Amino acid sequence: MAIVSVDPRDRTPIYAQLDRALRAAIATGRLTAGDQLPTVRQLAVELSVNANTVARVYAELERAGVIETKRGVGSFITATPAQAHPPREQERRLRGFVMRVLAEADAAGFTIDEVMAALRAYRQKGG
Repeated sequence: MAIVSVDPRDRTPIYAQLDRALRAAIATGRLTAGDQLPTVRQLAVELSVNANTVARVYAELERAGVIETKRGVGSFITATPAQAHPPREQERRLRGFVMRVLAEADAAGFTIDEVMAALRAYRQKGG
């Protein structure tokens, strides 16, 4: 059984599904740093997808620092769960966090400037 799956009926491109599935497996701890991934050919056969698609995803994950490929040995997970999130996902989560903090600050009667000043002061104290 494959470490991840893709749905050929899904309108999302296979490479995007595979990238998301591998990142999700790392983010949830199903795959951890040091785990070896199947070869490109093995995963392509298991998922019934083109080997070039798997190779493309592995190359993109390597460029992003999520995996490392050692010639003649294989591809290995190098990212932590936090690092596995796609950059846009991290930005989206940060925006959501900021919006919640600002809404809560507003409800408590604080201005953005007061919140920023408090954050700076906290950071300067080494907190």
